[in-house]
Amino acid sequence: MSVTVKFLGGIHGILKSLKGDALRDWLKVEPPLPQEYYDLAAELKSSYQDDAALEKVVESSLPEEDDVPEGQGTTWPGFHSFMKDYLEYWRDVDFDNLLGAHQLLTALTNSCATALNNPTYGTIMLETSMSLCASLSTLSVTLNKHPDLTRKLAAFHSGEEERKSVIEITAEIMQKFFTTCLTDRSSPRYAKPTGKKVGIYIFANKTLKLLTMNSKSYLAAQLLTNIMAKSPPLSYYPASQRVTFLYLLGRFHFNHKHYWRAAQCLQEAYLQTPPYFQKHRRIVLTYLIPCMFILGRIPSQTLLQRPEAQSMAPCYSQLSLAIRKGDYILFQHTIKQYEGWLRRRGFPLFITLQYRIRPLLWRSLSRRAFILTYTPPTTEEDSRKAAVLKLEHLKTAMTFVQKRLEGYLPANPTPKGRQAGVNSYLLKAVSNSAGTGTGDSTLVPPPGGPKHLPPSEGILSGNMAPDDLLVESVVMSLIGQDLLHGYIAHTQAAFAVMGTKQKGSAVAAGWPKVSGVIDARAVEPVVPGWVKDE
Repeated sequence: MSVTVKFLGGIHGILKSLKGDALRDWLKVEPPLPQEYYDLAAELKSSYQDDAALEKVVESSLPEEDDVPEGQGTTWPGFHSFMKDYLEYWRDVDFDNLLGAHQLLTALTNSCATALNNPTYGTIMLETSMSLCASLSTLSVTLNKHPDLTRKLAAFHSGEEERKSVIEITAEIMQKFFTTCLTDRSSPRYAKPTGKKVGIYIFANKTLKLLTMNSKSYLAAQLLTNIMAKSPPLSYYPASQRVTFLYLLGRFHFNHKHYWRAAQCLQEAYLQTPPYFQKHRRIVLTYLIPCMFILGRIPSQTLLQRPEAQSMAPCYSQLSLAIRKGDYILFQHTIKQYEGWLRRRGFPLFITLQYRIRPLLWRSLSRRAFILTYTPPTTEEDSRKAAVLKLEHLKTAMTFVQKRLEGYLPANPTPKGRQAGVNSYLLKAVSNSAGTGTGDSTLVPPPGGPKHLPPSEGILSGNMAPDDLLVESVVMSLIGQDLLHGYIAHTQAAFAVMGTKQKGSAVAAGWPKVSGVIDARAVEPVVPGWVKDE
């Protein structure tokens, strides 16, 4: 008996017993492999170069039966096509030729998707489908790292109206499996999944991971829409699938700047991951803490001291301190110090921390400037007036920070007398021209002149110096975001605080708690993509 016929005979026995896991183990597509598969490939190359002969041996070895006893299975036309493609794959594959292997595996996986669609016996293909999708995903990611090969693939598809990347092509194939599982009618929506429905989140996770890890997460929007419309609740699925999906869904929302949604998903993924899975908890925490920064929640030292947080604690603890104090110098130093670490975890994470927490730094800096310059009222008449932060004082503080970022150094000038109504500490921040380090300046320029700052490193943008209009714009933007509570008093060139009597403190009234402000705007009744119990 030939190796091919013997191999197909084993498939026939598995189909009869309806053992999906056995079929998956039998239909291998990548090394390491037993010798039998190399023998099969050698025989196919020598004896079955004709596709018609290959089709004939498949049909004769896997006959389709009409009267099948209950509890047994048989073949079907879609499976015949799949097995023909499987044997062609082993006949033609060369594992040293990544592009050729990818094209063969793509065709085989598409054929598997067709076989899975069979309403009677398609479920036996579920485990094989998962295995093939995993292999195709791995090969696609490997191929995507070789631009010379992807250019050849693009040239191969040059006649198509819309040229797609290898990642997009693979994701589309995996979404076929996802759709087949999602539309299966073996069980009601709000009941324990059976049949092909058990594979919904396996294929959703594979697709989301492939797209998210390759900066293509925007292509997953339709998949999540379909999940919201038809999927059973996530709670019906195993913990591993739940945690993986919540993490990837959180990454999706994070990449699309929906930080409250991302925080809900990532927090639940973190809580559902047992403490002994430190690697998994570390990955989730890497993105959860930045979400919390943006939502106005600073991580506690208790959290940063956990084993899974050790690799990120130095970076995030310094950012926490910078946000609390409005310390732009520490903020820029931290971003530059850990830029490589942040970029390795995805460009969206680096950009988010670089720009999205700046309003919180402006808020804290303005709060410190107010505390340093504000003189509480001493008479009944003065107590009726609104507490104000002079924009000139904030401009002075911002100018001081800008010049320190440009490399200016303290000059240690002789202290001057205190001016009425101005805190003596603020006088040390006077940094007008700072040209000679004398007079009313506390800074001197660096020996080689001021540093040239890229747009991302200045307090506003590069070497742009804060002026009256820009400082007023910053304050107005904070008021518009409800991070400051008050209004601009143009006649006084000041920010006037509202609600001091109700809050009992001008600081509490003018600088409300960030988390409360953001929650009032960001909280939603549902998180798109996350199906919960009725």
